[in-house]
Amino acid sequence: MWTASGGITGVGYEGKTLEALIKDLQALGITTLVDVRLNAISRKRGFSKRALGAALEEAGISYQHRRELGNPRENRAGFAEESRTDAGRAARERYTDSLSGAGAASAIDELAELAGRERIALLCFEASELHCHRRETLAAIRARLEELVSA
Repeated sequence: MWTASGGITGVGYEGKTLEALIKDLQALGITTLVDVRLNAISRKRGFSKRALGAALEEAGISYQHRRELGNPRENRAGFAEESRTDAGRAARERYTDSLSGAGAASAIDELAELAGRERIALLCFEASELHCHRRETLAAIRARLEELVSA
């Protein structure tokens, strides 16, 4: 979703090189990448917090790690399921419920405000948002952004 002054989208790095991800972000005009992995580590070279942050900074893109928006390990398996299965629905519901916690709610407010001024992207591993918690995170931030725009 893009507004006249900013917006928000989601990206996954599954199957991508760091260089390809940065090129995609630049093509979208992304100014800030928000890492919503619980633990910003990766076995894939360049995608751990420090290396990713440094590469993005060099490319002129700000980096934030928002751990409070991460999906707990024990809830991840359900996201591999379709949202129309019981396991898929339950995992998404547990994650969505976690967004009402103080840390997550504050992060959503801050990111909605940022998305009103800049183009931001939420990052997690999965290429498809259908199998990633960032879909629910994006929905929460977009809803908050709409509230801010309407106020």
